Amino acid sequence: MQQTISNTVQTSNKSIGSLFSNLNKTLKGKPQVVEFVIAGLLSRGHILLEDLPGLGKTTLAKALANSIGGSFSRIQCTPDLLPGDITGFSIFNQKNREFEFIKGPVFSDILLADEINRTTPRTQSALLEAMAERQVTVDNYKHILNPTFLVIATQNPVDHHGTYPLPEAQLDRFSMKLSIGYPDFKSESELLASEIGNFKDENLIEPCISLNELESFQNQVKNISVSENVRNYLVELAGSTRKHPQINLGLSPRGVLIWQRVSQAWAFLRQRNFVTPDDIQQVAQPVLSVRLSLAPENEALVIKQILESVSVPN
Repeated sequence: MQQTISNTVQTSNKSIGSLFSNLNKTLKGKPQVVEFVIAGLLSRGHILLEDLPGLGKTTLAKALANSIGGSFSRIQCTPDLLPGDITGFSIFNQKNREFEFIKGPVFSDILLADEINRTTPRTQSALLEAMAERQVTVDNYKHILNPTFLVIATQNPVDHHGTYPLPEAQLDRFSMKLSIGYPDFKSESELLASEIGNFKDENLIEPCISLNELESFQNQVKNISVSENVRNYLVELAGSTRKHPQINLGLSPRGVLIWQRVSQAWAFLRQRNFVTPDDIQQVAQPVLSVRLSLAPENEALVIKQILESVSVPN
């Protein structure tokens, strides 16, 4: 029997609608990408944007930070970037004769790691603890990050000269991999028209959700119901990824948990307080593509085969 929609989900509709509006104005003609980004935000899942330069990845990250009234930091990843440039470091204060911790850009609400695969594995690893546990350890001291901390990382899928591929352990920290793609004719024409006589500034975007409200929404998402038969459906799908001949490393238990959490966020955006098999299928592509290391030309087909290999529960 279908459950009733909770009041908390209903009351969130206006704020979430304003967030959609803000991001759709910023990233024209890409409503599905925007919806996945918001689902990632609500599920507290980090996002990998893999696409060509100039398609709006940085603009989207800035607009998201401003829309939630949060702090924004950007790391331009280069081969000479050091772990301390991300996490922060301790310096000796000559006045009080004590070491002081200088916070790095990771202490923000939205962190953009631009071209993350251009920095060394040692520096990439500085983000592992932050992404998994929302804390960093420097000089044996733990420093807690913001509860709404979110990483949006970008990488260019074409130019691989001088890059360091992300290891599977780090890819598994991301909830989704998204591609923005080129805009359609109408959206690109509107983009050109909007720039005439205007100076584009993402900082002018007004916040539409407070950080406290966002944290409340994230807690509501965690409580979205997932029935036993839907959970079993997820487990069977995960098992299918581990048996598929074209997949070297199947979905990890952490990956299944992330898939469930993103599905909960997807249900929340549809003003439901329960997850359906359709929610799981709708988010399968971005969730699986980031962690199954499939060739781009085979990705869609393999994921389709996985979904078709398991019977959908009633």
